[in-house]
Amino acid sequence: MAKKTDEGPNRKIKAVVDMLFDDIPYSDDVVLAQEKITHALDAEFDKIKEGRREDEALEELLGKYGRLSQMAELAGYPADSAEKWRDETQAVDFYSLKKDLIKQRRRAYPTSAFVVLALLQVFWLIYNITARPIAVIGNVCVIAIDLFIAYVPFRKYLAAEKAAQGSKYDTDSYNYLRKLSDKYAKRLLNSIALLFTIVFVFAASELSFFGNSKSAEFSENLFNNSIVIEIPVFLLIKNILCLRMVRQRIDLPDKAKYKKHIIGVTSFSAVYWLGVTIFTVIKSKVIVYPMNIFMVSGIFFGLLVLTYDFTLRKKVTFRNIVINKPRIAVYTAAAVAVGGFTFLQQDTWYTQDYINSVPVAEHNTHKIEYNDDTGVYTITKSTDDFKILHLTDIHIGGSLYSYRKDLKALKACYAEIEHTHPDLVVVTGDLCFPLGIMSMSLNNTAPVEQFAAFMRNTGIPWAFTYGNHDTESLASANKQELNEVYESLSFKTSGTLLYPYTQPNVTGRNNQLIEIRNSDGTLNTGLFLIDSNAYTNEGINVYDYIHDDQVDWYADEVRRMNGEAGHTVNSMVFFHIPLQEYKTATELYLDGSDEVKYFYGENPGDHGGITNDLVCCSDYPSKMFDTALELGSTTGFFCGHDHYNNASIEYKGIRLTYGMSIDYLAMPGIEKETKQRGAELITIHADSSWESEQIPLDSITYDKTLIRE
Repeated sequence: MAKKTDEGPNRKIKAVVDMLFDDIPYSDDVVLAQEKITHALDAEFDKIKEGRREDEALEELLGKYGRLSQMAELAGYPADSAEKWRDETQAVDFYSLKKDLIKQRRRAYPTSAFVVLALLQVFWLIYNITARPIAVIGNVCVIAIDLFIAYVPFRKYLAAEKAAQGSKYDTDSYNYLRKLSDKYAKRLLNSIALLFTIVFVFAASELSFFGNSKSAEFSENLFNNSIVIEIPVFLLIKNILCLRMVRQRIDLPDKAKYKKHIIGVTSFSAVYWLGVTIFTVIKSKVIVYPMNIFMVSGIFFGLLVLTYDFTLRKKVTFRNIVINKPRIAVYTAAAVAVGGFTFLQQDTWYTQDYINSVPVAEHNTHKIEYNDDTGVYTITKSTDDFKILHLTDIHIGGSLYSYRKDLKALKACYAEIEHTHPDLVVVTGDLCFPLGIMSMSLNNTAPVEQFAAFMRNTGIPWAFTYGNHDTESLASANKQELNEVYESLSFKTSGTLLYPYTQPNVTGRNNQLIEIRNSDGTLNTGLFLIDSNAYTNEGINVYDYIHDDQVDWYADEVRRMNGEAGHTVNSMVFFHIPLQEYKTATELYLDGSDEVKYFYGENPGDHGGITNDLVCCSDYPSKMFDTALELGSTTGFFCGHDHYNNASIEYKGIRLTYGMSIDYLAMPGIEKETKQRGAELITIHADSSWESEQIPLDSITYDKTLIRE
């Protein structure tokens, strides 16, 4: 039961002694007696076996010293020593031991935590020295308080360890201590390697920041990011205290060797990372991203540590590798989940080469102005006709998995632009598709930035409405963050994206008005881009709708324009999720009602249905249609969302048009479908009348080879 070593006496003799000591409680005296008896028997065996076979010598040895009392006498102990060793009345049982060790761990954790908090204050002190020197005194006081608080449980920890010296442990207790010894011995070795890795990578990243910042900014950044140092420091201190807790009760398999391993891991880690740092400094002028060296070096270092864990480390543990299938499964699942989530949020630019090659498209130039107070863009047209290309459901995934389909989508958009030469492009939602395993991406900033760069290269002004997929719940950027991305890419920066920096205080992620004016400044048409919102959060895929306050804002703007013009100004409304009136009008059309006038396009109901719903609208009614009907300004609604629906019908005097979708990614099998893919070209004339036509992608023969691979 007691301590075993890998070198020394004959293994058969050692096995016999270990077996006889198996039911004897563990103590330091027993360990010493076991070692003396083993060596005494081994010496006697060497005398007996001279000139004889080993098995004969071993049989004679055990015949003379077959009982533990006889072995004890051979080693110089009294004959009754064996009975005293077997006496378990003073041995600590498993449950008492476990209770004591839990108390010790509870003292080790706060001790480690408050030492780390003191370290955190050291980083804050460094910041205050450069930014607020007067606060340094407060930092010093807080450091002292943290260390004092850490000392309180540490003092109790030391007292308990002193009281535990010389205790005996029964078999269950001893096995439990061996298990803990392996656990913390292995963790301590690995935490040393982890600390060196984090420290050097952290230092390299901070120093790279220091080169481009003031000392106060550097110190503040150092403090803000210091958590990456504090975590491995906490683990190191905690593992030291926990291993010490075990070693006070039983010895490691080889204490001397373990110390050498500690020194070896520490030295190797320091030399390795110092070498990486020196190499990076020397090569910094010829390496574009020096931090990549640290990332690659970290992976290689991790493999080296893993190799050590599976090989050399076994010399200083009772059992080096313990296969715990449930724990491995949990850890693996957690690693896959965290790693996968992190990977899916990465900002990737696989389509950048194509985007960089996109030439400026032929188009007219019009005067564009922005009102900072109202958030309204005004386009004063230089031609009689003004052409709007309506795109919808582009669904850029932004991942390596979706790269081929993303490329097709962008090329399809360019084919439509090149064919129609529009004055403005309007995208009615679902520009991106951050939907995890369906697109292998949760990133919704990269697709936005890619499409903005694409449109900037075409030179065509563009605007958009949000769709239900643009700000999914698990997407890397939330509504506010994506709004900031759009603002950074908007007109003052790009000269093409007409995204308002000022928005009305109503429901939605973006509601805006673009005024189209004639060359003499008179109002021609108002283009309303209204957020139909995403989900109601009342269930899975319960679609939202255009809320009352949004409709009220729309009505106020219509009345304002009418008041300025002195007559009812024509307007159009663009949004993503269709109104319930789309469903009503579609059902009437399919029933052959003369209340609906058909212009062009298809609805899935025409050929048996491709989606589950005829029209995927919200279950909640919006007053948008009735308000528009009452005001008499809006003559056309344009939406997307349904992908396969692309019909244009008139209901109660208002044209309800589905945009042809671009999507190659979101719906299963849609990449191979072609009839629904394309865009609409809306042409507004000088007298505010307008007309629209579908531009199916299949009809653009010039670019077919560009789109299909």
